[in-house]
Amino acid sequence: MRNTVRETWITGVGIVSALGEGPDAHWEALDAGKVKVETAAFAPYIVHPLAAVSFDAQIPKKGDQRQMEPWQRIGTYAAGLALESAGVKGNADLLGRMDMIVAAGGGERDLAADSAILSGVSKAWGPEAFLNEQLMSTLRPTLFLAQLPNLLAGNISVVHGVTGSSRTFMGEEAAGVDAVRIAHARIQSGDSEIALVGGAYNGERKELLLLLEFGGYNLTEKFQPVWARGGRPGFAHGSMGAFLVLENGDHAKARGAVPLARLTRVASSRSKRKPGDVSVTLTCLWDRIAPRQGEGGALISGATGVEPTTSEERAFLASHPDFAARATGSHIGHGIEPQFAMNIALAATAVQRGTLFASHDATGFERASEGALTQAIVTSVGHWRGEGLALVEKVH
Repeated sequence: MRNTVRETWITGVGIVSALGEGPDAHWEALDAGKVKVETAAFAPYIVHPLAAVSFDAQIPKKGDQRQMEPWQRIGTYAAGLALESAGVKGNADLLGRMDMIVAAGGGERDLAADSAILSGVSKAWGPEAFLNEQLMSTLRPTLFLAQLPNLLAGNISVVHGVTGSSRTFMGEEAAGVDAVRIAHARIQSGDSEIALVGGAYNGERKELLLLLEFGGYNLTEKFQPVWARGGRPGFAHGSMGAFLVLENGDHAKARGAVPLARLTRVASSRSKRKPGDVSVTLTCLWDRIAPRQGEGGALISGATGVEPTTSEERAFLASHPDFAARATGSHIGHGIEPQFAMNIALAATAVQRGTLFASHDATGFERASEGALTQAIVTSVGHWRGEGLALVEKVH
């Protein structure tokens, strides 16, 4: 009979963003209120570009790097950092039975080919025949299938030797939430002992800026922190990679691993986004993750800056005054699929340190954290759909 009392520990963290790489560098940069944005290269859009990274450190073969697009290199690099952090990098036995769940978007567009097609279709004698011809030649539809998240998972498997079961998700922020939720559930149920979960996002892509602009989601013209964007809503794209090594506590103890924190519960939902729906959904999710009352803690918010959902999330967070909120998107931008894993990593780092990084919120919404930090709630409210919460706790 399976032991039903199982803990899921976070034993490894691999993160890279505009603030640098590694949990300590991120905590220190957040504590200092650092912000790195690019306002000229993609004007009028605001982007948080990836910090300088030496990909050779985690992807030693130049041939492997060349066949990856930037988002794949970012993810493979972050995955290597997580494996290294957990002390399992190069351990063939552990890597051979390590499960992997990856959440990411599709491959990058060939802007030159897209531009030529858009120019040519308006001049073509038969637009339909022209598009069909391009679909069979220039666009190479089979290439798209190789650019889905399964290619990132494949690259991680090839470069780092992670060869247990593999699952890949697409679906924006909800994909990132469910990737973590399912990895956690498999460990809780005994179907998995150790798992690598996370994703990657390259925010420095013109076609993604165009795609999100169609929905009016981009932050433009002037950078503002998340809570100050009410009059000019939108999110600033942030390049990032974030992976976690999740592990059954007994399994971790047996190999002498030291936990960063415990991932106690993860819950997800998908409201219809009518007025008030986000607050109702977050309330239901809060009850499901059941943080310890009366102790306070941190709220690591994945708020995007998109309205009206950011205002609804802010009102919900304000209804829990014992928890000090921090919107990390003000500093690292929004990375869609990996944002949830990134914020769980930051929550685990804060809980491990026993203190929350300082607030630099000029609106006055984020208050100072008091006392030793033993629990943190991570929120994810998608820019269009999908909500999720996770409870991260200190391992005593």
